[in-house]
Amino acid sequence: MFFHNLKYALKTLFKNKILIFWTYAFPILLGTFFYMAFSNIENSEKLKIMDIAIVKNETFEKSEIYQKAFDSLSKEGENQLFHIQYVKEEEANQLLMEDTIIGYVLFETEPKVVLKASGEYETILKYIVDEIVQSETIIQNIVEKKYENFSQEENQNLENFYENLSEEITKVLEENGLPIKDNSSKNLSYTMIEFYTLLAMTALYGGILGMVSINQNLPNMSHKGKRVSVSPTSKKTIILSSALASYITQLIGIALLFFYTIFILHIEYGNLGYVVPLLFVGCLAGLSFGIFLATAFKTNENVKTGIVISFTMLNCFLSGMMGITMKYIVDKNLPLLNKINPASMITDGLYALYYYDTFDRYYFNIQSLLLFSGVMIFLSIIFLRRQKYDCI
Repeated sequence: MFFHNLKYALKTLFKNKILIFWTYAFPILLGTFFYMAFSNIENSEKLKIMDIAIVKNETFEKSEIYQKAFDSLSKEGENQLFHIQYVKEEEANQLLMEDTIIGYVLFETEPKVVLKASGEYETILKYIVDEIVQSETIIQNIVEKKYENFSQEENQNLENFYENLSEEITKVLEENGLPIKDNSSKNLSYTMIEFYTLLAMTALYGGILGMVSINQNLPNMSHKGKRVSVSPTSKKTIILSSALASYITQLIGIALLFFYTIFILHIEYGNLGYVVPLLFVGCLAGLSFGIFLATAFKTNENVKTGIVISFTMLNCFLSGMMGITMKYIVDKNLPLLNKINPASMITDGLYALYYYDTFDRYYFNIQSLLLFSGVMIFLSIIFLRRQKYDCI
């Protein structure tokens, strides 16, 4: 009887054209609009190659680290940041006054950045130089620790040791790489949050499917429910098979959207082995909310549908769908709100996979979604058991 009811519950859902539109077609259309709206935003914001100068003096020529760093940053290619002119200090000042360069770097005891004005590119130049200085300090500490047992008996000429320190630092760089490694995605994009919220919205829209399936089995909501209530078939079997039919329909919908964004829109989500389980749990959260709504509220189906849509869109708004910065505003001012928001749990789990190489935050969101689903299902069972009808 379970599979018999499952089959006909699936047929009923797929014959509901309005329901299928909102579950299958609408997310794909919205994803297409997102792609059209955001595809060129980051290209227009792409940094231009900066013209700078470096004062070529004795200090700079002795520092192999700074030479290699700036050579790398000015190397032609997609990662090139600078066009560099190596000049004397007087010529660097002249170039700066003529606005030929945005600034120049003077190497004295420590590197000094000389700028004519303040702005985005000037700030980037200052930041990069500061980062190189910090990296040099870290590398020097590594090398000096390596030679902490260095004694004068082992090498009488300490002066030669410190003269060759730059060569040792370069060797450490070649052996170990930079002390700070970039383990993040190669395709970082802040607009990805929009597609995360789209997946979250699709998962939570499954609440409509769950609500419709349960309504069809409630005697106060449909004629079918009246027949079910007086039939000898186990109510548990009917409810579970209907819920499973809704879940399968929901998974098909989110799979269509997922493959569409990957293969047609070329959206990169990261490690798919972790993304898929998160979406499965997210769909369960949406379904469980729809079941809870169907059992807890004694009102008509249109009102319940409106509640599901309002709940979904409000949660997606708070997680960044209508404005990327909203997620960060809520995280900063009302962090608890995003901890109980299922849309935020889904987007934050995807965000954690995309930007970080650890899984603590990802697993926390998985557990939060399972807890949310468990609470919704538990409350649904309570409401279902309490329902009695004197007359239907």
